[in-house]
Amino acid sequence: MFSLIKLRRVFTAFHEDSIISGYRHPRSSATDCVLSLFQLTNETFNVWTHFLPTWYFLWKLMTVLLMEDALYDAYTWPLLVFLFSCCVYPLASSCAHTFSTMSTCAHHICYFFDHGALSLYSLGSAISYSAYVFPDAWVNSTFHAYYIPVAVLNTILSTSLSCYSRQSPRLSKVLRILAFAYPYLFDNIPLFYRLFLCVGEGCTDNEANSIHVHHTLFAFLTGFLFATHLPERLAPGHFDYIGHSHQLVHVCAIIGTHFQMKAIEADMVLRQSQLLVTAPPITFNNTVGSSLVCVCISLGIICLYSLPLLYGSSETHSASAKGKKCKH
Repeated sequence: MFSLIKLRRVFTAFHEDSIISGYRHPRSSATDCVLSLFQLTNETFNVWTHFLPTWYFLWKLMTVLLMEDALYDAYTWPLLVFLFSCCVYPLASSCAHTFSTMSTCAHHICYFFDHGALSLYSLGSAISYSAYVFPDAWVNSTFHAYYIPVAVLNTILSTSLSCYSRQSPRLSKVLRILAFAYPYLFDNIPLFYRLFLCVGEGCTDNEANSIHVHHTLFAFLTGFLFATHLPERLAPGHFDYIGHSHQLVHVCAIIGTHFQMKAIEADMVLRQSQLLVTAPPITFNNTVGSSLVCVCISLGIICLYSLPLLYGSSETHSASAKGKKCKH
């Protein structure tokens, strides 16, 4: 499938730690970017490891949508929101990795959308956890009542901080880790309590717990690889094309999301009769409505960070009378 010709020339733009070769031209056309997916570059597997799973999660979403009365059954809405976010974040990631080398402007804007999609996925997780995963002892608690509103706020803050991180090269890595680690840790407070701390009455002990553990292990492995840049940091240049940390991050994230989906589905089925009686009502506002609000606000944040780049690049374009709109 992939060309055996590797791009060995090293470009200084968009350089990643310990990745020496395999970079695409930093002023690639859209056609060049698409064609590069069938060449062996250091981004090739970053794209495919998220683009192909997008179709898997889309298939899962469609199977739920095609169920009888799924759209009219409020109990399925949190699952639909979660599955939609599972489709969006790998698709945004694969598009970002594909087209980010068109220009400096395009690079940042592509990853603004990538960060926004990850923030939406965090909210999708929180909405499904609120509906299906909360331990029995915490159902209808004060924390449960404020869980979704705080998750919405976290989503907005995550998008803002991750976009801002691209303007602060010195702190970009730290800010980005913080932007995604904090919402993840908050979202998983009820799950961590259920799995590792809860003892006795009020704990939720069912077949879904072991699947949740698998998801948690892959989530922490994803964060570890993202933060440490292993294994390429140990042998710079040896993992440029296959096996570097970002590829492993993508693989672990997708596997973890798969286990997360399976665990949520298991809790949804096993606890339905109990949750319909004891849990707060599932409404449009705390599911689809919350997601739509976050999508609109996140798009607004992305526009706020993108417009200065586009405006500055258009000035450069006018001054230089060259053909591309974004500054290279």
